[in-house]
Amino acid sequence: MTSPPPPRRHRSSRSSSGPLIAFTLSAVAVLLAGLVVFVVVSHTGGSDNASGSTPASTAPGSGNAAPGAVAGQKVLALADHPILRDPDAGLQNIVCTLPEWHRDEASVEAFFTAAEQCLNAAWGPFLQAYGLPFAPPTLHFPDSARFDTACGTIGVGVETAAYYCDNNLYVPYKGLQIDQYGDNPGVYLALIAHEYGHHVQELSGIMDAVWQQIYRVGQVTPAGLDLSRRKELQAQCFSGMFLGAVVDRGGSVTRDMYEKAWRDQDTRGDNTSGTHDHGTNAHYAAWWRKGAQYNRIAQCNTFAAPAADVS
Repeated sequence: MTSPPPPRRHRSSRSSSGPLIAFTLSAVAVLLAGLVVFVVVSHTGGSDNASGSTPASTAPGSGNAAPGAVAGQKVLALADHPILRDPDAGLQNIVCTLPEWHRDEASVEAFFTAAEQCLNAAWGPFLQAYGLPFAPPTLHFPDSARFDTACGTIGVGVETAAYYCDNNLYVPYKGLQIDQYGDNPGVYLALIAHEYGHHVQELSGIMDAVWQQIYRVGQVTPAGLDLSRRKELQAQCFSGMFLGAVVDRGGSVTRDMYEKAWRDQDTRGDNTSGTHDHGTNAHYAAWWRKGAQYNRIAQCNTFAAPAADVS
């Protein structure tokens, strides 16, 4: 089996737009692995859940709001959202330090806690550079695979590895299915990065905008399912961006973790879950890999993609 291509290193391309931002994190993190179904929800609704590093772009803006927007407020837009317009914008390469992975509950929670801190450090400055609001999600570790959220009771009839709802990120230890997915921290890191991708959508206004359209056309209609797939595949691309930005930076995210996460994406998607709201396994993998290899957020514009790329 051939190895995935290495992520490209970041090239500074907008030196006049703001200072480069770099972070070194020492933290403990916990990862989640689980079913093909990842759950994500906005306050209006829900849905599932070589060498070198991916290029991280320069700071995409100076902290000023996009034209017509108000600094510190969401921008309700999809394909033409400000964060998706700059072809050179991506995440800064940062050092992400995670605790060693062990499958006991306390170690898993420590791993995810540190992973969230790395995600905050990567995405916070990116969003703030566009004048968008930023606050970390609240991380929860439910005691049961079935748990209550503001978006309803989760884990009924299906094991849920992680769930996002209204600025809250849930990681139920009993839903991770570690016996099935093994001791592969890169896989779990990609999963929590996917759920965090929904937090990025929430903070930016993309989540509100997509749910407005889903409710207008109907959640289980062909148009509603198409919107759901575009939302989920964008979170996949955001997840890949994060792993590409932190691999081989001197922290804990190794090339082995990256490559295992890369290959794991083939096992996830609607072909495995039997649904039609996340995208085929092939598309689920392709969008993650695009984010991982190139780290350019404009390439995560699933809302502008042809229908054939988000089926």
